Amino acid sequence: MILEKYDVIVVGAGHAGCEAAAAAANMGSKTLLITMNMQTIGQMSCNPAMGGIAKGQIVREIDAMGGYSGIIADISAIQFKMLNLSKGPAMWSPRTQNDRMLFAEEWRLALENTPNLDFFQDMVKSLVIENNQVRGVVTSLGIKIQGKSVVLTNGTFLNGLIHVGDKQLGGGRMGEPKAFGITEQLVSLGFEAGRMKTGTPPRVDGRSLDYSKMEEQEGDINPQKFSYTDTPKLTKQRSCHIVYTNETVHDILREGFDRSPMFNGTIQSIGPRYCPSIEDKVNRFAERTRHQLFVEPEGWQTVEIYVNGFSSSLPEDVQIKAMKHIPGFENVKVFRPGYAIEYDYFPPTQLYHTLETKLISNLYFAGQINGTTGYEEAAGQGLMAGINAHNKVHGKEEFILNRDEAYIGVLIDDLITKGTEEPYRMFTSRAEYRLLLRQDNADIRLTEKSHKLGLADYQRLEKVQKKISGSNELEEILKETSLKPGIINPILAEIESSPVDQAYRAAQILTRPNMTLEKLENIDLIKDKTAHFPFEVKEQAEINIKYKGYIEKEKENVSKLNRLETIRISEDFDFSKISSLSSEARQKLNKIKPKTIAQASRISGVSPADINVLLIYLGR
Repeated sequence: MILEKYDVIVVGAGHAGCEAAAAAANMGSKTLLITMNMQTIGQMSCNPAMGGIAKGQIVREIDAMGGYSGIIADISAIQFKMLNLSKGPAMWSPRTQNDRMLFAEEWRLALENTPNLDFFQDMVKSLVIENNQVRGVVTSLGIKIQGKSVVLTNGTFLNGLIHVGDKQLGGGRMGEPKAFGITEQLVSLGFEAGRMKTGTPPRVDGRSLDYSKMEEQEGDINPQKFSYTDTPKLTKQRSCHIVYTNETVHDILREGFDRSPMFNGTIQSIGPRYCPSIEDKVNRFAERTRHQLFVEPEGWQTVEIYVNGFSSSLPEDVQIKAMKHIPGFENVKVFRPGYAIEYDYFPPTQLYHTLETKLISNLYFAGQINGTTGYEEAAGQGLMAGINAHNKVHGKEEFILNRDEAYIGVLIDDLITKGTEEPYRMFTSRAEYRLLLRQDNADIRLTEKSHKLGLADYQRLEKVQKKISGSNELEEILKETSLKPGIINPILAEIESSPVDQAYRAAQILTRPNMTLEKLENIDLIKDKTAHFPFEVKEQAEINIKYKGYIEKEKENVSKLNRLETIRISEDFDFSKISSLSSEARQKLNKIKPKTIAQASRISGVSPADINVLLIYLGR
């Protein structure tokens, strides 16, 4: 019997659970992390990678907030790439390929070295609820553990059902049992629940592949990293490869459609729109003769390969037969087939922005239980749930990130105000202020907030302050340094830009298309003044100069919207009594209970006319 009483109990040790436990414990809460298997803490259930489009920004934000994901990703990285460099800086997104086993090992070691954090291996089958407040959990062994707050991060384990062709297996991951009892209890308490689906591709033996028939994808020549701490930079990297399916592969896949649980009605739930299975792609995009696949190593030493883009729930014999017709896969040996998994989730409109549930106080949801997909989205939610659970039990103010402050803020606001009926994935297009939410300035945006919470130490805050002052200093240098035509015209000619006939400031030249600070540093006069600045300072200063007008415009838009954020709506406000609102608006507003006019304006089905009615009613 566990007699201790905990401030925060975290159920589940995936990406959300690990970040939630770390945040609460580091802030001083006596924390317990309960997992069904302590050997799979921090497990990468799907692809062995972190970051990517918009997701890399989230990892940087987690790191700036004092979370562990960026640090773990750096330590276990086997390749680094900055994606979308051909586009503007708002789109640049860091991504690492990772050693799956090392990633999980480093997560466990990091948590074991976190003060105030205990562990227990068991399945939580129910919550202890008294007077609409959570008081603890009960495990499958019948052990009752008292807790002032509980964070549920159950991933795909809630009544998980695995599909491989016409075979169904109960489980949260292949080879691991499902969790049951929690969904049924929460539904009995009045929660709305639903089902979602996700999938994973086959894992194959890299020794059986012919890489000469594939396109090699090397890492960046000068790899960066996620964390703003002193994590090591990569000095060697492993390559990934690209290959394509063909019409023969598609024809073989179609032969198995009648045995596919996705097409024969066995799977009823909705899968991720932006990460469809290979059979879904072949069916939906029948006009395409090929689909791109990424052949990704699972670690430094292992021969196991992850076939990204070939997620499938088709019968294993169909999967293997089809793969053998992919170039380089003619002699493929399969470690395990792909599969789909259905699991319970709870529509996130039932939560506050703190991720606390509206029905049961001190109960928080984070990760796939809220209808999201992706390690990064889960980790960001876990971090915020852990922070707010700690704050709640210690009588501190709630902590919320706004849409103009972080992608994490966009993620949570989307979930709470709009809900989701399919697995939610973050994209840069979801953020209206993405030029302010870049991967390079997450530390500037969030470290001071993290320091005030007690997560980021003074050294991290000092490091950010030096970056800001260095960037300001460099901007002034470039604004003051004058370049004569004879010096600058040869470089302008290289980028096919119009020559100048008089002296211009370096900052003015830098704003030209295709001009970079690196090119300007070919001029000795510039190099002598900028060489001592670190990369991150140069990057910050260059972006600030080149995109100054756009950045200022976005800040103006934020300022306008923030006026609506300050107009609060009381929690017990009855929207049904305002007859001037549309019926849909009254229904949605009463269900979601927005706290501000700005939040109300983002709810699907609430029109600008409805917002005007609310403003008038509130005397604005």
